Amino acid sequence: MSRSEFDSLTPTRDFTRRSFVQTAVGSGFAAAVLPVSAQTITTDTAGLTAGVVNIPVGGSSIPAYRAAPAGKTGLPVILVLSEIFGVHEHIADVARRFAKLGYLAIAPELFIRQGDAKAYTDIPKLLSEVIAKVPDEQVMADLDASVAWAKANGGDTSRLGVTGFCWGGRQVWLYAAHNPAVKASVAWYGKLVGESTPLSPKQPVDVAGKLGGPVLGLYGGADAGIPLDSVDKMKAALASGSPAAKKSEFVVYPDTPHAFHADYRPSYRKEAAEDGWKRATAWFKANGVA
Repeated sequence: MSRSEFDSLTPTRDFTRRSFVQTAVGSGFAAAVLPVSAQTITTDTAGLTAGVVNIPVGGSSIPAYRAAPAGKTGLPVILVLSEIFGVHEHIADVARRFAKLGYLAIAPELFIRQGDAKAYTDIPKLLSEVIAKVPDEQVMADLDASVAWAKANGGDTSRLGVTGFCWGGRQVWLYAAHNPAVKASVAWYGKLVGESTPLSPKQPVDVAGKLGGPVLGLYGGADAGIPLDSVDKMKAALASGSPAAKKSEFVVYPDTPHAFHADYRPSYRKEAAEDGWKRATAWFKANGVA
């Protein structure tokens, strides 16, 4: 949809938001982030197989957005974990960026049992009604199922990487400790410390020493939600952990806010985002994923 077509739908913002949201995984932007920025990056599907797939989990399934080089098998695998907004267009675009580099990228919709994160216009309601009800145990199982799907559908899971943003960044750390098959991970501004709850009994700092593969943490020095002392606590926990924990690294971008990679939002910082992307892809190559 062009900007002029978008603007012509209606003069009222609320209706515009509802019109633009599409419920299909990986299609359209989440209602809570509209209107999107003019600097939003769009990656085409030329040369790719891309679209929604269903991942079997237990006796049911969850949807996911998959992107991969067309006709290729034996591909390294990247799991792409979303922010609180679910697998909307930006997360699908990140998957396509990895696919253009030769990866089988899978972005599972990890909130589907709790609700449609993309449909919410109010972020506090989204957090309380959907995100706060997602158990970490459920996420780990869904990611395990996504890896199994990748192995059965052209992926080489001996070269497995994980990346994620904000909420997904926190899950990156947890999954790196959960699954020893993960070769390397990149966490973008994911929460590191916090209280234990029944649905989130462990925080990344609690499992830092158990990492099976090294994690690169990309964080903003001006992130109001992730103070730098929590990064320091995580570094200390990593330093006394497994070999992979000790190999993990942080890059903190000075004067940079949360969500600096989100090119569809005002928080986007082009220089930090581009540097982070270069570091992320180099990290995967250096640690046996590519």
